[in-house]
Amino acid sequence: MSAFSRSSRKPLAIGAGVVAAALLFGFASYTATRPDADPSPSRNASAAADSSADSSTDSSADSQAGVYPELEKLARRDAKDPLAQGRADAPVVLIEYADFKCGYCGKFARDTEPELVKKYVEKGTLRIEWRNFPIFGEESESVARAAWAAGQQGRFWQFHEAAYAEGAKEKGFGADRLRQLAETAGVADLDRFDKDRDGDAAKQAVRKDQDEAYGLGATSTPSFLVNGRPLAGAQPAETFAEVIEAAAKQAAAK
Repeated sequence: MSAFSRSSRKPLAIGAGVVAAALLFGFASYTATRPDADPSPSRNASAAADSSADSSTDSSADSQAGVYPELEKLARRDAKDPLAQGRADAPVVLIEYADFKCGYCGKFARDTEPELVKKYVEKGTLRIEWRNFPIFGEESESVARAAWAAGQQGRFWQFHEAAYAEGAKEKGFGADRLRQLAETAGVADLDRFDKDRDGDAAKQAVRKDQDEAYGLGATSTPSFLVNGRPLAGAQPAETFAEVIEAAAKQAAAK
């Protein structure tokens, strides 16, 4: 499945913010998949990050620039959501649309996200909500459903860490490998895990997240929303910090 195979799905009907997100995400995706680009997933994500870095960094300097209130409504703020971490009432919500086979999603998970968790999530400023956005084929779909299934037993983030460990994606995400990852993540009932990941509920949950991302115009991973502000690609930690702190100030001003 190419990054563009489902891009014709009906857009989300929530106004101008969707258009703005589509322009940013779509431009990054075009740059990442242009004819002279390296076809590897990790290179594509890198190109997306490079193409959007300037606009994202510029917008972070102004707490109002590039923020679309209608996109803030995509934050679910469900205290029982196993695919989220941080207070449901945190002033800032970062939504991540990502694929476990994406090399730069893994880089964000290993190098940047732990820093954001320590600096902002643990202090109650930030909430991170994960959206499964598998775009690299059947294995992407399978591992997305497996991650959701691990979440049903309270082990999503442990599965997330195992699946994004250095060298993990190179081992593939076949059925045996998924079970192994679940075991590493501490999933207690592996038989239930197998049943859940193959069930309709997992497929529907992943499809819901996909539709949300495609409706925003995202066709590459990772893509982010921070309190209604789009960020495309694996941005530097400093960019996330600037955007999060600007969003926190804006929330406090309200």
